[in-house]
Amino acid sequence: MDLREVFATNLRRIRNAKGLSQDDLAYDAGISRSYLSQLEKGVFYASLKIIEKLAAALDVEPAEFLKPEKPRAKAR
Repeated sequence: MDLREVFATNLRRIRNAKGLSQDDLAYDAGISRSYLSQLEKGVFYASLKIIEKLAAALDVEPAEFLKPEKPRAKAR
């Protein structure tokens, strides 16, 4: 998984955990919903300014977007 996919996965996961729609987050971050959708699909790279806006709107540290997913334990 490349860094863009890690960012997209974490962005979507955090937004859903906060109970926000794409429309709500886009409004809070001051970006368009279509741009947010493309970020969540991993189509676009996010600039540092966009990461800063999204982190502020979601009340998380910017580094949260770049943390790789931890492997899940296998079921026995």
